[in-house]
Amino acid sequence: MARQDKFLGAVRSLWELSLPLPVGFGTRRPPTYVGARDHRPTAFSAPRSFEDGTAERLTSAAADSKASLRKEGLARRKGLPGEARARLTERLLSEGVRLARLRNASIVSAFHSIREEPDTLALLTALANQGFATALPAVVGPTTHLEFRLWRPGDPVLIGRMGIPEPLDSSPAVDPDLLFVPLACFDRRGHRIGYGAGYYDRSLERLRGMKDVLAVGVAYGVCEVGAVPYEAHDEPLDVILTERETIILRDL
Repeated sequence: MARQDKFLGAVRSLWELSLPLPVGFGTRRPPTYVGARDHRPTAFSAPRSFEDGTAERLTSAAADSKASLRKEGLARRKGLPGEARARLTERLLSEGVRLARLRNASIVSAFHSIREEPDTLALLTALANQGFATALPAVVGPTTHLEFRLWRPGDPVLIGRMGIPEPLDSSPAVDPDLLFVPLACFDRRGHRIGYGAGYYDRSLERLRGMKDVLAVGVAYGVCEVGAVPYEAHDEPLDVILTERETIILRDL
């Protein structure tokens, strides 16, 4: 069934009230819904302060292009110290497992990290060890959606069309219900800038047309922008996880 947004008005987050596990340090719980922000009325309001203090956030205006924001975001990410990278690896492990439990996820997908991307290996290992089915995406064509294939750390990989390790062609294809998504930039409305090919937008559109899925963007805080330019085909994130906070953009 296709995902439908529902405007709830200015109410408290039901997720916070019903959460069976304690909210950990750094989890940002925006206090109210705000109405009709652009075309997505269910975005939360959220504080805009930058907690790290190591660098200013990126800024953007309506005329900024995705390409320029992507380039600057990747440059910021590349220049991060090792301490920030280690913090995100730790938070991704703890928060990622918590989200998988909270959602009672049957299949969890994450990206295979390359270059300066956040490290997902520890998360995938922990999830697999706790009995979750884990998967990696594979590129099967230049204009189609990703194919998610079962994979756990230690399984063989091949180098795919984009130069990224992928499960073997013989690995079973699955449809994950929890996805950890890479990105170059994000804003607090849940919009993201990826690497420009549109694979995750097409994949999320397809999956959301089938069932309720949760898309978690994984990024460093320095990659936040004021506003990401977006188009009708761009699929938003539901949660954004950084080394300092977890930004919740919908009831979980």
